[in-house]
Amino acid sequence: MSYYLNGKRDFAVFRHGTCVLLEDGLSDDDATAFALKALSDIIHFHPDMSPSPMDDGNILVRYNHPAANVVLDDVAEAHWAEIEAKHLQGLTPSEVIITPEGPNKFDRLGKQALLGRAYMFIDAQAPKIVRIVRHR
Repeated sequence: MSYYLNGKRDFAVFRHGTCVLLEDGLSDDDATAFALKALSDIIHFHPDMSPSPMDDGNILVRYNHPAANVVLDDVAEAHWAEIEAKHLQGLTPSEVIITPEGPNKFDRLGKQALLGRAYMFIDAQAPKIVRIVRHR
């Protein structure tokens, strides 16, 4: 995440890799409170996501609040058969996502985005911050 932020932002890292971008100068307690609220806001509003392929081959999945997940290309490749078979389990009940391929039809990028979002859901259901990263 530091690479994608050019080392210029603080962020909190949850147990399953979800990262919440923080404002500069927050104490650890304030950073924790902000990160927990941001994750709660995502799942209690609508878990919109915006996946972007990055220059290193990974996928950055952003949300409608200052949070993101990085889906590592080598991890996705190592588990591709399972991702391919189970990606639709990453949808919420009755959710329909319209893609260029059609409703709930996903290309490789979309399947990886659903994986990243699934980690965000796991983090949101049992939030545990494992690290606060401070910018350079």
